[in-house]
Amino acid sequence: MKKTFLLGLLAASLMLSATSCSNPDYTKEEDAPTKPLPPIPAAPDTTGGKAAPENPATREITAPNATEDIKKMQPVM
Repeated sequence: MKKTFLLGLLAASLMLSATSCSNPDYTKEEDAPTKPLPPIPAAPDTTGGKAAPENPATREITAPNATEDIKKMQPVM
């Protein structure tokens, strides 16, 4: 009983997966005309030409920068 039930479930799942894989309404157009995408526009200058202020959050993480930051955090004696 158990084996036939499992075989029936397996057969049903195979039939369902086989029928769901093919869609007769879908047509694939391999010779569809394509056109290139337009070029990406340049990013707008929102700073008004000013240099960005020094921001610790945007600094590059390097050993010298890290050493400077650690020295700034140390209490002055």
